[in-house]
Amino acid sequence: MPMPPEIQHPPAGAHLHEFSAAEIGALAHLYRGEVYRSTVWRTRLDSTTNWAVVTTGIALSVTYSGADASPLPLVLVGLLVSVFLLYEARRYRYFNVWRARARLLETDFYAPMINGEGLRLGSGWTEMLAKDYREPRYHISFARAIGRRLRRTYAWIFVIQAIAYYGKLAIHPVPLTTLAEICERAAIGPIPGSLVVAAGVLFHGGWAIFALATLRIEIAARRERQSLIAMG
Repeated sequence: MPMPPEIQHPPAGAHLHEFSAAEIGALAHLYRGEVYRSTVWRTRLDSTTNWAVVTTGIALSVTYSGADASPLPLVLVGLLVSVFLLYEARRYRYFNVWRARARLLETDFYAPMINGEGLRLGSGWTEMLAKDYREPRYHISFARAIGRRLRRTYAWIFVIQAIAYYGKLAIHPVPLTTLAEICERAAIGPIPGSLVVAAGVLFHGGWAIFALATLRIEIAARRERQSLIAMG
């Protein structure tokens, strides 16, 4: 998505704006409200992650309950975890709005005030924050949100699911003697095992490629933004 235009900061000798006690109090309440909202949405993110972990755990328990148990639950749970990932990415976009505002107040209002630097009229952070309140929008795209949650949390769930699935094929009902047996054990009804294994490789490989691609987008966006790093 297009990044906000670079905002030029005034020279060091620009007039310093002294906030009144009422204005500082209002900003303090504003900051507390943004932190509260970001905390609420952070809790919702944790809930979605918990659903993914619990369903993966149930699939593992069912699949490894016996030597003759089907590995199909581990296949289906991968699809279910993908749905949870999409839900969480949507929630993360909301969370990022409140987090970015709170972080901007911390870095550009509270930090200079604590450091005794004062605040300049027309500084970039005030313009950006005011615009964000007048014209609220998401700060990152849906694809970048998916990539962030995938790299930080869901990649590990997918790795565990993949290892557990292929581990199930390797040891049950008896340990493998040749690799060709994997395809025989992976068959699901009329679907050939080779097709199931290939689909699994493409599924996890696709998520890995997506994570790397969105990481490159993140790096490029940070280089382009250069300043006011909290918003994004």
